[in-house]
Amino acid sequence: MRRAVVTSAATAAGVVLLLSLKPHQATGPAPVIGSGSDTGSGPAAGPGSGSGSGSGTDVSGTSNTPAPSASAPAPGATRKVSGNTVNTRYGPVQVQVTLAGNRITAVDVVKYPNSERRDREINSSALPVLNQEAIASQSARIDMVSGATYTSDGYVRSLQSALDRAKG
Repeated sequence: MRRAVVTSAATAAGVVLLLSLKPHQATGPAPVIGSGSDTGSGPAAGPGSGSGSGSGTDVSGTSNTPAPSASAPAPGATRKVSGNTVNTRYGPVQVQVTLAGNRITAVDVVKYPNSERRDREINSSALPVLNQEAIASQSARIDMVSGATYTSDGYVRSLQSALDRAKG
């Protein structure tokens, strides 16, 4: 009888763990810029280091100071839009997106953790990957970089705020 109870409890715990896993999203058509608060991470050129892929939400918050935004651009015009500065455990992260019409053509990382040698090492690898992913996905729906979870989360949040500003 005792063995049956233990087995049932273990099975129930296993089912709960399996159901709590988030499936990897398949690559599909590029989402519309500023289509929501998508998160993820992707490659983009920028300073910093770190590599790997993982997820984490260990950020202390987002700056409420609005970044400069572009005025109503002509269709197809090139413009730069800055995202919010997002404070992470290791330092602030802020991106500036260059758009041609509604297409992301470049992402520059304006602020990123770089006070320590390890920060520079991690971000020098992670930020180019995040920049490439953002350009490839044309959204903030990009995968996190393992080993740079805090920076990845700050990057995605800042990128999404820039895309929201560009849209509205």
